[in-house]
Amino acid sequence: MEAENMSLVSIILPVYNGEQYLAEAIESVLAQTYRPIEVIVVDDGSTDTSAHVAKSFASRVRYCFQKHSGAAAARNRGIALAHGEYLSFLDADDLWVKDKLTHQLMAFQHDTELDMVFGHVEHFFSPELDENAKARIRKPPEIMPGYSQVTILITKDKFLDVGWFNTNWQVGEFIDWYSRAVQKGLRSQMLAEVVTKRRIHTAHQNIINREAQTDYLRIIKASLDRRRKEIGH
Repeated sequence: MEAENMSLVSIILPVYNGEQYLAEAIESVLAQTYRPIEVIVVDDGSTDTSAHVAKSFASRVRYCFQKHSGAAAARNRGIALAHGEYLSFLDADDLWVKDKLTHQLMAFQHDTELDMVFGHVEHFFSPELDENAKARIRKPPEIMPGYSQVTILITKDKFLDVGWFNTNWQVGEFIDWYSRAVQKGLRSQMLAEVVTKRRIHTAHQNIINREAQTDYLRIIKASLDRRRKEIGH
């Protein structure tokens, strides 16, 4: 990648009581082969030692605390603080492979019409799980295309053209945002490479918020309503 194309990437990492995995997540970002980057940890009102973990990285991480408002609000706060031309996101319990940003920025360099780049996801059981715990949790068995917040790289301008994450959703805020991006005509590419490793554990967000899965249906309905409105005009 040529020097003049080395744009700043802002990585936004929301955390809420994520002390157990946060350091490993941050380390996977700092291990990226691409530079320059800025790492913004938004503490969404944690009551554990997440703040201590984030601050232990000193100047390598920008730390911001907010009252507990949900992951979407935390990501929006990070975006507002970001100085980078590009935005990327990681959850506090997941990991990036070291070449994630390098692969994605090369895709932007090869196709200047792209607005956002994704990559594949590999799921893994967190090492502390015993066999009984593993048997109770469904883990996707294969590497999968990752249309999610933990795989995307997008220019900040294009993200803001689509709009902020909707804080009304308990889960699925990225699905809502992505449906708006597609309707707006943003161009994307799915890389063949694995870029993110998603940790499966007993406190996983999708397990905690099973009752919030109805949000997905509401998001789909909102997307269909927008399309009908566009057709009606």
